[in-house]
Amino acid sequence: MLSVERFDIAGKEVWIAVIFDEKIQGITFSLDGEGFLRERIANMAFFLKKRGVNVELTLLESDYPRLVRDVILGKLENEELLPELGFLGVTSFERRVYEWLTKRVKRGSVVTYGELAKTLGTSPRAIGGAMKRNPYPIVVPCHRVVAQDGPGYYTPKLEYKTFLLKLEGVEEWTSSKRT
Repeated sequence: MLSVERFDIAGKEVWIAVIFDEKIQGITFSLDGEGFLRERIANMAFFLKKRGVNVELTLLESDYPRLVRDVILGKLENEELLPELGFLGVTSFERRVYEWLTKRVKRGSVVTYGELAKTLGTSPRAIGGAMKRNPYPIVVPCHRVVAQDGPGYYTPKLEYKTFLLKLEGVEEWTSSKRT
């Protein structure tokens, strides 16, 4: 199923879509309107299907978009939604990274790719790949993983990462080079 809602957050129109069955299969969002959201939904569905997840995109109202919004606003801790994630099509490595990140890197803080890699006994490149493939953005706070000298990358757009970090009060990481 697919649930989609539009919210006004910090002066921006934020579209949130959640693909779900018994649990959340994927989350995507757009700061660039409903048309771009539709592209993001198609990309997420393709990614999930490629990983063997049965995806049904029939529109059905649910609380999931509002819960994701509440995470963005800091009304709900990321970790509180962790039990709602299905982790279907996610590798054991990715799940370990996502759970560690969600439980330990709280709103208003960041971790570098290198620090996270060292903690989990892997490489910064492997962490970057896991972040890029994160099917649960916002809930699994991949936007809180930054490069040593700036925000790093973010799918779909770096502006989305800086928007989320600014909302969380982590503005020093929102320029191309940290000061």
